[in-house]
Amino acid sequence: MEIMGIRIDTVVEDNVAKRCDGCLEVIDGVPWRINLLDTVTTEVAVPWTDTPAINPGPFQFHADEAHVRSWMADRGYLFCRKGRVREIMRPIPVPGPDGAVRWGLCDGIHRDDHELIPA
Repeated sequence: MEIMGIRIDTVVEDNVAKRCDGCLEVIDGVPWRINLLDTVTTEVAVPWTDTPAINPGPFQFHADEAHVRSWMADRGYLFCRKGRVREIMRPIPVPGPDGAVRWGLCDGIHRDDHELIPA
């Protein structure tokens, strides 16, 4: 490869770090990124010793929505069928019968109740 007239042998086309989090294949061009953000911030800062309940990202994918949905399904996330896959998704805690929390993801555009289904 040549940059500004200087030949650099260590930079080749195989040095690609952009991989889809859904299928783990190389992404040609610009990746499509998703962030998982809370709609409301907490009033008290979270102690640095606590681990976050859900990683906010960013995560990168191919432009096809199916790659994002497969990534959600692999992690056991639910998907709100009233929303769409967008750049910013909102995590929704869903309490389970044993006290464990399962997470749903929604774009947060609609104003009525969520309809969570397996991704």
